[in-house]
Amino acid sequence: MATSDGGSGKRIDWSRLGERTDWSDWRSWLKDLSGIDWAALTPRAPTRPEQPAPEPIELTLAAWAEDEPGDKHAEQIELSYPALREWWLREGGDARTPSGEAGERLAEHMPELVPTWRRLTEMVDDEHAGAVLALWNPPAFLTGCSQAAVPDRSPALVRNYDWDYRLYDGVVMRTAYEGRRVLGMGDCLWGLLDGVNDAGIAVSLTFGGRPNVGTGFGIPIVLRYVLQASDAIDAAVDALTRIPVHMSYNVTVLDAEGRHATVYVAPDRPARVTDRAVTTNHQGKVEWKPYAAAIRSVERSDRLEALLGGGADTATVVAALLREPMYATKFHEGFGTLYTAEYRPGEGSAIYHWHERTWEHSIDGVAEETVHLLLGADRPEAGATER
Repeated sequence: MATSDGGSGKRIDWSRLGERTDWSDWRSWLKDLSGIDWAALTPRAPTRPEQPAPEPIELTLAAWAEDEPGDKHAEQIELSYPALREWWLREGGDARTPSGEAGERLAEHMPELVPTWRRLTEMVDDEHAGAVLALWNPPAFLTGCSQAAVPDRSPALVRNYDWDYRLYDGVVMRTAYEGRRVLGMGDCLWGLLDGVNDAGIAVSLTFGGRPNVGTGFGIPIVLRYVLQASDAIDAAVDALTRIPVHMSYNVTVLDAEGRHATVYVAPDRPARVTDRAVTTNHQGKVEWKPYAAAIRSVERSDRLEALLGGGADTATVVAALLREPMYATKFHEGFGTLYTAEYRPGEGSAIYHWHERTWEHSIDGVAEETVHLLLGADRPEAGATER
């Protein structure tokens, strides 16, 4: 298997990462085998202090709508940017691309985002802001996740987001940069993990199961671009096949008529377009075997494929995502399902599911509120909602 530096300047033989297969200890064995403290190279949300095991995880999410960067974006910057900057500069400023060059790469590959990028950069009093917000050549990070495009009466893109609660932004945002309305789960201040736009396109990602790191953008800004710039499946696929990314991901797009595509993107080989409706954490075939085995990537994929093959509707798939093997429960070890999302591009809606509650939003109406949840309890509970 090829080596890479994980953004640290150290050469890593990733084939050595087969000696252990316990995902719950993934940060420890990555550090032992590569010399990299992965937790230290990952953005930390300042509102996510570590909570003692085995207590349930208290998770807070917020939602807001603002067409162009203004007061609500400024509040998000105040909340998120310090930790994002710390992550960005963890290896020193010289390890990251300067803001000027990062802006040039953004203008080259995603010019439609440049006006908003400039406004956001001007709102941050930091010389590194341009580079941080462009997400060009960020430090390495990886996630899990499962997703499926469900050909229901109202087609839906459903997914689990599996990640460390301490590193999760937990913000649903509805924006209208340059007139295009976009609703989704935010990441890295203005990037997206998944979402839907007013042209009837939904998009979501899973990690591609390959640890190779290269030259390119962090995937949250790419998903932002796909929803900002695409009014059809073909446009979304074109963007995903031409924009360079720094790690491997599986990106599924779905339109209101149920047309879908999954694009396998990677930093070290051309993007591959497929018609797969299901993806977990490998790109067609397993390439990082210990990782795939530890997080049950094939088992989760097979389960979702069986559901779709049997004609399961969206509600059935969502229910399955809230159970094993799809639902991850190692919250304290950094691998738990933080939310299950259901995007319906024909309706412009987003519904986020947990065991005992749902949280609904639409492009036309966002519930601007704060939600408190408990994850990992014997019987998962929903807490209060604050408006």
